[in-house]
Amino acid sequence: MWRAELAHLFRRRRVHALLVVLALVPIGIAVAVRLSGHAGHGDGPQFLNQVTNNGVFAAMVALTVTLPVFLPLAIAVVAGDAIAGEASLGTLRYLLVAPVGRGRLLAAKAVTVIAFCLVATLTVTVAGLAIGAILFPIGRVTTLSGTTLPLSAGMVRIAAAAGVVSLSLLGLAAISFFISTLTDVAVGAMAATLGVLVLSGLLDSVPQLGAIHPWLFTHHWLTFGDLLRSPVSWTGIRANLFLQAGYVLVFGSAAWARFTRRDVLA
Repeated sequence: MWRAELAHLFRRRRVHALLVVLALVPIGIAVAVRLSGHAGHGDGPQFLNQVTNNGVFAAMVALTVTLPVFLPLAIAVVAGDAIAGEASLGTLRYLLVAPVGRGRLLAAKAVTVIAFCLVATLTVTVAGLAIGAILFPIGRVTTLSGTTLPLSAGMVRIAAAAGVVSLSLLGLAAISFFISTLTDVAVGAMAATLGVLVLSGLLDSVPQLGAIHPWLFTHHWLTFGDLLRSPVSWTGIRANLFLQAGYVLVFGSAAWARFTRRDVLA
C-alpha cells in the first residue's frame, strides 16, 4: 500500500506541475539577478546580496522566497486532497472495501504527504544550486557571522537547511490533513488550509499579540537561516522543530480520531 500510494501521488500531473513551478522560482530569481548585474544592497530576501559572489546562495534565497507562499500552497494542494480527494472521486469507499484498516490507509496517506514535503523542498534546493552554479561562480561559503567554510561544509549546511524547511512544513501539512478528513470537497480543504496559513501570518505580524507568536506554526519558519552562522544557532531551530512536532501530534491524532469514526458514503 505504501508504494502504491507514493507511486499514485508522484504520477499525477498536478504534482508534476507543482514541482515544475517550485523549480522555476529559483531559476527566475537567479536569471533576474544575472540580467540586472547586481543583487541589491541589503534589500530583498535574506542571502540575495550574496548570490552574485557565490551561486550556492541561490538555494538559500529560493528556500527563503518559497517558504512563505509557494511551498505551503503546494503542501495545501497535496495534503488537502489526501482524503477529501478520494471521497470526491468516489474512490475512498472502494479503498476501504479491501481488507485494509482505516488506520493503515490513513498512515499510508500521511506518509505520501510527508514524502511530498521532502521532495518539494529538495526540488527548490536542487534547482537553486543548479542555476546558481550555472550563472555565478561557486566557492567557499561566507556565513552570516562573517567566517568562511569550505564548499563541501557549506553544501552540508545547505542540505541541513533543506531538511529543516521540510520539517517546518509538517505542522501545516498535519492541519491540512486533518481538514481533509472533515470534508468530501478537496478544494474546500485546500482553501481552508490556505485560510489557516494566512491567519497565522497575520497574527504573527501583530506586535500586540506577541504572547502567542511562539505558538504559531509559521513563527519560526525562517530560522533555517541560522544554519549559516558560525557557530550554528540552534535555539530557534529547536523551538521550530518542537513546535511542528506538537502540531503533528495534535492534528495527526485529530485526523485519526475523525477518520476512524467517520461514515464513509463516497
